[in-house]
Amino acid sequence: MSKLYLVPTPIGNLEDITLRAIRILKEVDLILAEDTRTSGKLLKHFEIATPMQSHHMHNEHQMVDKIIEKLKNGQSIAIISDAGTPGISDPGFLLTRACLLNDLEIECLPGATALIPALVNSGFPSDRFIFEGFLPLKKGRQTRFLQLAEESRTMIFYESPHKLLKTLKDFTAYFGAERNISVSRELTKMYEETVRGTVTEVTQYFEKKAPKGEFVLVVKGKTDKE
Repeated sequence: MSKLYLVPTPIGNLEDITLRAIRILKEVDLILAEDTRTSGKLLKHFEIATPMQSHHMHNEHQMVDKIIEKLKNGQSIAIISDAGTPGISDPGFLLTRACLLNDLEIECLPGATALIPALVNSGFPSDRFIFEGFLPLKKGRQTRFLQLAEESRTMIFYESPHKLLKTLKDFTAYFGAERNISVSRELTKMYEETVRGTVTEVTQYFEKKAPKGEFVLVVKGKTDKE
């Protein structure tokens, strides 16, 4: 039966893939991978021989109609990203929406994503939170920060190593130097690390220790005292 499966893959530690995910990836007719070279290593490790096709942010708009046609013709397809859950700051949303518009069945498997471990690990309130993903680089960045400056819920961001210090300095400007934050990097990997403290303290830490790896930044929401 044709169906689109959104299959989470490990964010670092290969043991974090589920048995169900491995089975689905073996059973489908085609796997759409963000980077076939990266995913090829994962599939080889778990002895998955299913054909792969490249599907990433630069070609997903052009590919949607062709994939929908494959599904309508009875193929079952899985989409994976380089790490984590498809659609969460990775390709997956456009294809999911197209499937729903065409009355095609979709199924999202539970699995790895970086934001939840970083949130729980922070020690900040997790009953209510917002996920912002990657902040705009230029256009809209200031507007977004002005909107978030009054946010009382815990906030979660993704950031690359070479933009980390810039974002931390923006945190100082818009959230205040004394706002508490928790910065996790390389989650589930050998050099996993979480640094907690005020914006000033965490900034000073990464000014001395060059940022490396992928980062998840968790910011405590604004309180009445601020």
